Amino acid sequence: MMNKTLLVELNTEELPPKALAKLADSFAGTIEKTLRQGDFLTDASKATTYATPRRLAVAITDVRTVSPDRPIRKKVLPVNVAFDKDGNQMPPLKKKLAAMGIADIDVSTLEVARDGKNDCLFYNYTASGIPLATGLQEAVEKAAAGLPVPKMMTYQRPDGQTVQFVRPVHKLIALHGEDTVAISFLGLKAGRTTEGHRFLSKGDITVTSADTYAAQLEAEGKIIPSFNERKERIRTMLLSQAKGDTILMPEALLDEVAALVEWPVVYECHFEESFLQVPQECLILTMQTNQKYFALTDANGKLTNRFLIVSNIETQTPQRIIDGNERVVRPRLSDAQFFFEQDKKQTLESRLPGLVNVVYHNKLGTLAQRMARVRILAVNIAKKLGVETASVERAAQLCKADLLTEMVGEFPELQGTMGTYYARHDGESEEVAMACAEHYQPRFAGDALPTTLTGTILAIADKLETLVGIWGIGLQPTGDRDPFALRRHALGILRILIEKKLPLSLRELLKDAVDVLSKNTLFTNPTDAVIDFTMDRLRGLLRDRGYTIAEVEAVLAQNPDRFDNIIDRLDAVRTFAAMPESQSLAGANKRITNILKKSGVTAGQVYEDVMVEDSEKKLYADLLSLKPEADRQFATGDYTGTLKTLATLHDDVDAFFNDVMVMADDLKLRNNRIALLKELHTMMNQVADISKLAS
Repeated sequence: MMNKTLLVELNTEELPPKALAKLADSFAGTIEKTLRQGDFLTDASKATTYATPRRLAVAITDVRTVSPDRPIRKKVLPVNVAFDKDGNQMPPLKKKLAAMGIADIDVSTLEVARDGKNDCLFYNYTASGIPLATGLQEAVEKAAAGLPVPKMMTYQRPDGQTVQFVRPVHKLIALHGEDTVAISFLGLKAGRTTEGHRFLSKGDITVTSADTYAAQLEAEGKIIPSFNERKERIRTMLLSQAKGDTILMPEALLDEVAALVEWPVVYECHFEESFLQVPQECLILTMQTNQKYFALTDANGKLTNRFLIVSNIETQTPQRIIDGNERVVRPRLSDAQFFFEQDKKQTLESRLPGLVNVVYHNKLGTLAQRMARVRILAVNIAKKLGVETASVERAAQLCKADLLTEMVGEFPELQGTMGTYYARHDGESEEVAMACAEHYQPRFAGDALPTTLTGTILAIADKLETLVGIWGIGLQPTGDRDPFALRRHALGILRILIEKKLPLSLRELLKDAVDVLSKNTLFTNPTDAVIDFTMDRLRGLLRDRGYTIAEVEAVLAQNPDRFDNIIDRLDAVRTFAAMPESQSLAGANKRITNILKKSGVTAGQVYEDVMVEDSEKKLYADLLSLKPEADRQFATGDYTGTLKTLATLHDDVDAFFNDVMVMADDLKLRNNRIALLKELHTMMNQVADISKLAS
């Protein structure tokens, strides 16, 4: 019995395009895992996943016809339960052997072995291998049951049987090499026939063997069975049609289109240039969302009236396909144009009373009330930064008004973007107009930060109000659940403070937010919890930027309340850690920390005339000598210089701990040495707690 390639295919009606890739991976992965657990696969076995709009399939190489025989060892009973003191069989043993189906076995053939504290009887035998059909039947049923779909479709087969699957299944293939594997599923018996392309294929395809499956589908059925291969072919064809323009092809759109076609062909289409008067974001979104088209922009990033479609039909005369798609997109673009023109008839300011009718949260009031809080926070931040507040106030007043426009009602993804367009149309300043869009930034990991100061301030205020307000009414994240995206809001605030180098205190920001929310009787001050939450996000953010856990903890051990210089501190710590003196000084710092904790003494002034040992005198003298320069460097933000200056004390510190007994019997001497270590400790930890670097 030779190992051969196994093929399993479910030929279905059109599967949900946005879920196709996940469905295929789950289906193939479960079948492979189940067969591997059943020992039908070898170390060389490799699975290939196939997925088209109308099929889920997997091919696995080097699959056994029958799983190998395997030794089985089953525990029977403890010896003292199986036999009496004279070695006679007890009733429990006879009952157990009967239950195991081996009532007639010679008990002397049972193995006696230690199991925990008792000697036990074990039954050893060899189990015969299982036929592939049996293992595959189980694998397919498990794969179907485990598909990631919220609800299965119930349908009736031609024979009247009611079954459930994602979509109705018409054919089932199960081939081991050239041989059909006798399994059944959803009332179907496995065969070797599948369907080709609905229009380009000449009919059903009889698959010769599992190894010829993909080639036959492409040659005879005009189907590219591999999802990833089909997606990359689409990408290549799109790029070949670019003609110097830039194609807007987000991965999610490529995935969806690849899940809609079996034999992709790209055609070029156009729409009327007059539509280019509409904000291009609206046109791009409607083409991508509603029509699954690929928009193009020129060298300046301006949308062109040329777009690309991915068709499922290959023809030498595609004009009817092109005309049909151009005709279909026109009403969509006309709708966008209509919404834009209608929205411009009403200013953003005139829409503000409508925010009173929009509920933000039943415990936090209306959107109008929320934005009143954001406005206060934004003004406070502006004052802290010494910024003129008029633009900030105006932007805070207008930034959510576009939520009441028809365009945003149709395309919620355009909130903020449309606010910028409408604010410009209303004659607002560019700073205010830009803030309407920028206050949402960053919207996701890696997103750009606001470019204007007004947008930056408003972005902090908006995220801060959400973070503190939602947390304060008891809706903080739990486990993987974060329905109000508080993790994203905390990370957004951190990124802005760090990357914009804003000298703002986190505690002061939170205090301002608590103050504006505290009038709400349902609100509880969440400051401490929010700080812990934010610092955890900060740890992850800094580690994602390549800093080690030790470097991050060295800086965060200082409980920083401002983050404008945190990257400089981390870079300084990294430079210091690379110096040969760092480990010795880090270890010494850790030792000093422990001494100060255990001493129970409130360190006082250092008196030079109390000192006895030369090494303590030298350490103190050098400390006094270096302190002015270290303080100057620290004050000017030269944290690397501060730590390099500190490193020159390396020999003095080593000599001190070699020669000096800190906890001397003489109380005056002991307290003086503790005071000296306290001064040294303060200087060593100005930038970071370097003891965290000790390995």
